Amino acid sequence: MGISLLNFDFGRAPLKPPLLTAGEVYLRAPEAEDYDAWARLREQSRVHLTKWEPDWKPEDARSDAYRLRLRAYDRQFRVRAGVAFHVLDRADRLVGGVTLSDIRRHAAQSATIGYWIGAPFLRRGYGLAAVKAATAYAFEGLQLNRVEAACQPGNTPSRALLAKAGFTEEGYAREYLFINGDWRDHVLYARLARDARA
Repeated sequence: MGISLLNFDFGRAPLKPPLLTAGEVYLRAPEAEDYDAWARLREQSRVHLTKWEPDWKPEDARSDAYRLRLRAYDRQFRVRAGVAFHVLDRADRLVGGVTLSDIRRHAAQSATIGYWIGAPFLRRGYGLAAVKAATAYAFEGLQLNRVEAACQPGNTPSRALLAKAGFTEEGYAREYLFINGDWRDHVLYARLARDARA
């Protein structure tokens, strides 16, 4: 699968994340105009996502909360603490999202990847393509050494996705995140820059 970093100048610090392309999807920074499509997809995917994501309140899906989220994404990117992307298919339909968060510099040079795909678009390879593109950007664009991920033990599709994307299972974290009304254990994964080069 070919992955390309478009409109990215490695010699300068850009004002917003680059456009990434990977197979049948492309990744770009979320925009205010995406709200209706985002809110609709999140609502269509509520039952699916509730099992795997940190708890959301109804007000978290309102337009004002979405705008605040975009401002937080922008601040995080400007201080190089995180990067958020929307995932779109070749028909320009929003299909999900992926983030690189908790970017740690100095001795760590690492980040945590998170991702979601809307229920109508599952099992089409979009999540795998998005994770591969974001991970390549972490290594090539951000010059990180390590990308970490975590998913619940029962989330078989996500575990398979991470394995296909070249992540290695490294451990087990008890009560790692509060999800769907309880503290949930997670399996921990990571991919290194040298894995990608190999």
